[in-house]
Amino acid sequence: MSKKTINFIQIQVNSSFRDDVSNIDSGSYLYNYRIRIQNFGEHPVQLLRRYWKIEHLNHGSSIVSGDGVVGEQPILKQFEFHEYVSGCQMIVPIGRMSGFYTFQDLVTGEQFPVEIPSFQLVYPALLN
Repeated sequence: MSKKTINFIQIQVNSSFRDDVSNIDSGSYLYNYRIRIQNFGEHPVQLLRRYWKIEHLNHGSSIVSGDGVVGEQPILKQFEFHEYVSGCQMIVPIGRMSGFYTFQDLVTGEQFPVEIPSFQLVYPALLN
């Protein structure tokens, strides 16, 4: 698990390999990641946008960005959290994801980035 707290927003990430939908023979490695975002600040905030950098070991990187997460732009009051699960397809057995969310403080109107802790995506057979 990776965890980071910035501007009173805590982000935790857990990733897992999806053996049931991956096709190793054709170079298709699928992973799920579960994100938990919690607001420890005094003001309510809204998650507006996401930005992901997906790095494929020795094969470059790709960028994914857009509004919200999995079709939502959640509002988090003090101590509230939002969890979601998403996925990533890799072309190699080892990779990494990193990025940031853009939040807006709903009292002051200020927008601010919060870094998502970098996490590894590793085909489990390579760990043996």
